[in-house]
Amino acid sequence: MALLQIAEPGLSSAPHQHRLAVGIDLGTTNSLVATVRSGQAQCLPDINGRVTLPSVVRYLDQQQIEVGSDALKAQRMDPLHCISSAKRLIGRTLTDIKTDEETRYLPYHFGDNERIIQIHTRGGDKTPIDVSADILRTLKQRAENSLGGELAGAVITVPAYFDDAQRQATKDAARLAGLPVLRLLNEPTAAAIAYGLDNRAEGTFVVYDLGGGTFDVSILTLTRGLFEVKATNGNSALGGDDFDQRLFCWLLEQNRLSQLSDQDNALLLALARSAKETLTEQDSATIEATLSDQRRIHTTITRAQFEQITQSLVTRTLEPVKQALADAEVTKQDIKGVIMVGGATRMHHVQKAVATFFGQTPLNNLNPDEVVALGAAMQANVLVGNKNEDDWLLLDVTPLSLGLETYGGLVEKVIPRNSTLPTARAQDFTTFKDGQTAMMIHVVQGERELVADCRSLARFTLRGIPPMSAGAARIRVTFQVDADGLLSVSAREQTTGTQAQIEVKPSYGLDDDTITRMLKDSFSHAEDDARERARTEASVEAQSMLSAVDSALTLDRDLLDTAEQNRIQQAIDSLKSHMQTGSADDIRAAIDQLSHATDEFAAKRMNRHIQRALQGKNVTDI
Repeated sequence: MALLQIAEPGLSSAPHQHRLAVGIDLGTTNSLVATVRSGQAQCLPDINGRVTLPSVVRYLDQQQIEVGSDALKAQRMDPLHCISSAKRLIGRTLTDIKTDEETRYLPYHFGDNERIIQIHTRGGDKTPIDVSADILRTLKQRAENSLGGELAGAVITVPAYFDDAQRQATKDAARLAGLPVLRLLNEPTAAAIAYGLDNRAEGTFVVYDLGGGTFDVSILTLTRGLFEVKATNGNSALGGDDFDQRLFCWLLEQNRLSQLSDQDNALLLALARSAKETLTEQDSATIEATLSDQRRIHTTITRAQFEQITQSLVTRTLEPVKQALADAEVTKQDIKGVIMVGGATRMHHVQKAVATFFGQTPLNNLNPDEVVALGAAMQANVLVGNKNEDDWLLLDVTPLSLGLETYGGLVEKVIPRNSTLPTARAQDFTTFKDGQTAMMIHVVQGERELVADCRSLARFTLRGIPPMSAGAARIRVTFQVDADGLLSVSAREQTTGTQAQIEVKPSYGLDDDTITRMLKDSFSHAEDDARERARTEASVEAQSMLSAVDSALTLDRDLLDTAEQNRIQQAIDSLKSHMQTGSADDIRAAIDQLSHATDEFAAKRMNRHIQRALQGKNVTDI
């Protein structure tokens, strides 16, 4: 008798067939690809045995490009057409980068597109998505050559503090590269996976991830295969590149240099980066160069000098750490270990600052350059079906609150920040005006109480609401955030089933310090926000009452004598005045005053309507 073989959708019908999956660390400075072989995660090398791929793409013409080491070497001579640090540009706009200390020194010639960054190259205009796709395509080819087959899927890591636009742009780059994306995984979480499975660790850990272009910190608990992210924080515009920039500026000051050519700028920036790396191993580094005008540079910098000019950058990383600890409701004493991730963590003063802050030596037994890719490979191995997912479970979080605008410009938070992903939450709303047949849904992101202080993500309209009295309709709005941190929102009118929805795909990213500023503002303005929210809510309540009283007067004013009308009008005028200048308590007091002034009027109206309802009927008919 033949046996019927059943497979899960998307998985191999051969239960013992190993499916080829990889984890990719798409980095600002370097990128890596890793896989799981014989139960062990390992980074895949190129034909020369190098596991790291410099995240640099050189455009030679419309067809030819160079990716990696060759492009990096050519960057000093051909800076305009060698694109690096694309990760700092992806999902952002030209306005964003003009305010960034590091990206404003980039030598590239940008286009005028306000929605997405375009860089003029001899190969045509290229976006950061195009550049990232070329890097991913190279890593995909490396993996397929090494593994001997087509990839079934890839997990790509992103900074925990990437917003919706940056995450979506990363997925778009993967699609251009022909990579089937299993999931976008936060970099600190990937590192924790590598450490947790490799060391069989349990407890509360901090992942301190200082890469080339971004800084992330995550607080995680590891318990018998459960990886739960308690809180995340960071700075999407702070990384090793900023240390290079500080050293570059110091070099210009020491040699009284200004108005350099693009080629000289690229040369000195590359030498500054090399000197920074030298200082992790030696006490001093010498920078020597001959500029295009034949001026010679010969400058020595000590490790102490380098640490002095960059100490403020290290200090900036500790503020998000403090906030993450507070959000996770843990103290420094609760932390079992601090996992260091990213090449920039090799700097001595970074290690020292973290050790001093936590009172313990950070964990460095895994290569900080490789640990993110290794963790991503482990996750890919599970998602593709090669490993039983029951062996361990990953719970990630969303970095900022998500909500929508309600009447009066208020924000109603539907999904609070640090909610476990994936997540879905629904909340019921109603109409404000009589006969309202449509509702505008405005989706926002941020921690403040007013829409004006948050980031607008998307708008869509729900139409076809049955005309009812204000407050009678029931609109259920559902927010869904997938495992990649991408948001979709739907709205459904409960009586008719009328529905509208949108996938939130903003065409821009948050600017340099917007996320950090949004969080800081939420705390520094908490008292003001609460006061303003209370006042706005009171004003909305007042407006609703004024509308109801006006409607009642229009229908039944004849029930009132002149004195009664004057008393009600005085209460109305008082309420309107307090709505302009009064506090929430003042407005609510005026609402109560108007309510008392209309009590007798309400009783007279009720009597009239009862009389009308009973007119012409016998007692037996009631």
